[in-house]
Amino acid sequence: MRFAYDLLHFPGVLVAIGCVLFVVAFAAALLFASVARVRAEKRFGDPSLVGPLMTFDAAGRRAAKGVLLVLAMLCAFAALSRPQSAGQRVLPATNLDVVVVLDYSKSMYARDILPSRIARAKAEVSELIRRLKGARFGAVAFAGEPMNFPLTSDGAAIAQFFRQLEPNDMPVGGTAIARALERARETFARDPKSKDHVRVIVLITDGEDLEGDPQAVARQAVQEGTRIDVVQIGGRAPEVIPDVGPDGKVTGIRRDEEGKPLTTELSAEGEAQLAGVAKETNGNIVRSERGETGIDKISAGLSRMMKEELSEKIQIVGEEQYAWPLGLALLLLILEALIPEAPRQKLVAVMKLAHPHPSLPRSTREGGEGGETKRGRRRARA
Repeated sequence: MRFAYDLLHFPGVLVAIGCVLFVVAFAAALLFASVARVRAEKRFGDPSLVGPLMTFDAAGRRAAKGVLLVLAMLCAFAALSRPQSAGQRVLPATNLDVVVVLDYSKSMYARDILPSRIARAKAEVSELIRRLKGARFGAVAFAGEPMNFPLTSDGAAIAQFFRQLEPNDMPVGGTAIARALERARETFARDPKSKDHVRVIVLITDGEDLEGDPQAVARQAVQEGTRIDVVQIGGRAPEVIPDVGPDGKVTGIRRDEEGKPLTTELSAEGEAQLAGVAKETNGNIVRSERGETGIDKISAGLSRMMKEELSEKIQIVGEEQYAWPLGLALLLLILEALIPEAPRQKLVAVMKLAHPHPSLPRSTREGGEGGETKRGRRRARA
């Protein structure tokens, strides 16, 4: 058993000594009150004569109530010290920084992956955040222009940032991966703690119509010690792009100026660029297609990284168990309050003698012998 506070060193040791002295003083006060009561009874008169006049002896009950109060106080102070169990709980390390870069181009509305590419991507991001407990996350949402969310330990805020956005919300269309990766690098650079952490960028895109030179940005990232993992979502077969309204409902199919349906597919050039981005930084590249989740491999790799490379920085503490002594203290106080100083039957008898029932005749209330004497006197007068 250990405690959250160090009770063997200053200032914890002073608090512990103070609590012990308080309990000892309280117990001594109860003992002194008991001794003082015995002395008062002796001063009142001869114990052999005073004893029979007492209806009951409450010394044992007072002693039991005092013991319960002392034990309750000890349990309360034990709860205040915040005891911890011998078992250990691992607190995830917070020196892994992950910036998720998510593609919000219109092609992500394609439904070759149900319910849609963008919906699957959001679900995979939420799963990644759930699995990497303790890591810090940043976010970059991009189409033609990126928008970002800074690094934070609140993974739920990052998941909410992605959930509330839709491809229709992006001001500029396109798939500017190079600018998005550059924004992710800036997100790391703006955070003072990030330079001492392991940094990973997770790029999730369908890889269609890439703009810029993402491999050049990847080479800059690897010089800074940043790895880029790529999740390519969607298939190589052409897929029509649905037209989605502001309310999220599909209103038809997107068409070009000639009225032909617009389709999306992973080109050979796009696939080569994505593979090059991952290769430049020794990252992984996986694909999410029908019935497959690409984020599984990414999250598994990051989890291994946390365990292997960051294991020495993981904090280990015990589970706090203060609720048990606190609950026991409350139970002891309740028991103390339920114990009367007098037995219930004797207490009722004493109350009846002190307060006779008002419905009895006056002569009866005045006592049997007194009543008979008064009746005899009335007969003598007659």
